[in-house]
Amino acid sequence: MPTDQPHKTAIITGASSGIGRATALLLAESGVQVALVSRRGDSLQQLADRILSTGVKAIAIPTDITDCQQVQSMVSAVLDKFGRIDILVNSAGLIDVAPTVEASVQRWQELIQVNLLGTMYCCHAVAPVMEAQQRGYIVNVSSVAGRTASAGVSAYNASKWGVGAFSEALRQELCKSGVRVTVVEPGWVETPLYDEIASGAMQERVSRWQQGIGEPLLPEDVAGAIWFALSQPQRVNVNEILLRPTGQVN
Repeated sequence: MPTDQPHKTAIITGASSGIGRATALLLAESGVQVALVSRRGDSLQQLADRILSTGVKAIAIPTDITDCQQVQSMVSAVLDKFGRIDILVNSAGLIDVAPTVEASVQRWQELIQVNLLGTMYCCHAVAPVMEAQQRGYIVNVSSVAGRTASAGVSAYNASKWGVGAFSEALRQELCKSGVRVTVVEPGWVETPLYDEIASGAMQERVSRWQQGIGEPLLPEDVAGAIWFALSQPQRVNVNEILLRPTGQVN
């Protein structure tokens, strides 16, 4: 794929499963050394070991991205290990499916902290490094739910709309320094994310949604979209990628 500057080091949040894991594997296959970030240390280390076995450098850094001090420590660890940060992929996320009046406020807080504030904390920590390098790429994984609101996912909608707005403002702030920002908005993806839905009624609703869509996106599909953006020449910033399963209407 065309590029006038090879990317060398990437931080990937949510790397223990789903989109983050698929993205880490794809970048590593392309020779990018990766810093794997998630709260699940065991899964991270297994992935790091798999990548290391291919001859590509990888490091697992268990981190709670809702803690800005842990995020700063993680970024420092990456710089100590690799000396630079070329790519940040924010793919960590949670979902909540419940009518607003029945929703758990505690779950709302957790969701906003991970989906929105966690993304913001990581960008806040990495952006100065990239500005100093006069080059870098930030990819924030949002969702179709960040463009189209739906009953039953109000808090998730709010968090992902926030990611989209934050990403566009950040792009405008960083573009003159050579740092690029992309927001990726997938539709239905087959990931473990939906396993966290507690309500049986909501699980049934989610199942009906998926049946109506048919074949969902795979994490590898989203990783491919991320790689498409990363692979462009420095003069090109793909600001936004929206992708849905072929059978998904909204």
